[in-house]
Amino acid sequence: MPASLSPALVAAVDDLEVAARLIVEGMRSGQHRSPFHGFSTEFSQYRAYRPGDDLKYLDWKVLARTDRLYTRQFRETTNMSAMLCLDSSASMAYPDTGLSKFRYAAMMAAALAHLIIMQGDAVGLMTMQDGRLVYVPARGGRGHLRTVLAHVDRLTPLGQWDPGTVMTRAADLLRRRGLVCVLSDFYDDPEATRAEMRRVGRRGHDIALLQVVSREEIDLPFTGDLEFEDLETGARAWLDPVTARAGYRDALAGFLQEWRSSATRDGFDYVLMTTDEKPSEALRRYLLRRGAKR
Repeated sequence: MPASLSPALVAAVDDLEVAARLIVEGMRSGQHRSPFHGFSTEFSQYRAYRPGDDLKYLDWKVLARTDRLYTRQFRETTNMSAMLCLDSSASMAYPDTGLSKFRYAAMMAAALAHLIIMQGDAVGLMTMQDGRLVYVPARGGRGHLRTVLAHVDRLTPLGQWDPGTVMTRAADLLRRRGLVCVLSDFYDDPEATRAEMRRVGRRGHDIALLQVVSREEIDLPFTGDLEFEDLETGARAWLDPVTARAGYRDALAGFLQEWRSSATRDGFDYVLMTTDEKPSEALRRYLLRRGAKR
């Protein structure tokens, strides 16, 4: 089984399907039960109650014993459906040299699609390009996997995207309760995005947030007076990174912590991924965290 490869080596593979397979094979250490679960008539496990859950699934005996609300989850007799919502806005093109956030998120989306298809479930894609929605319905099979990856491969990070619209349409087009997995830096209108996630979650869908940022965005390692440009609005500003570094790092840490805290508060999966982390290790962290919650 291949060892985990560096982000640069995986990104150097032009074929996204091959890259996805390398990430998944590097992640695996033996066979694990799937961390993806749905609902049906066969009891599977408990999870903490979320506002909007169907009250008929509350376990009143557990409430009496623990004074906590838990919802019974059920194993689907049919396959799970997942919709990958990939941020293709211009901010994801950073950095413009080396491995961009978009390429990293695209590889992660490809690996998740590969994993979901290989376990016999269905996966689809929802994103936005040039102001228009790009949609691939959730289906199974190797042929469909190639279709999903081909659409991802054709995307170019530019302009802006509307995460609320993307998530809402993704949830609308899932045929039943499923997984809505959003891969983004989450810079676009955070409050409105979180509100829409909560609405989607109240409809019974699982929500996963894979927040992708670059190491340069976290550390601000630059020196000298530099002109910074907003990739989405084109706004420019001169800045001395050395002088601004402490305040910038505190502000970014607060931004990331707010996403982490809000996801935990709302009962959503959340993982922060940096573009210098081995993709297989990042995928393993996400799946282990998801499996542990369930």
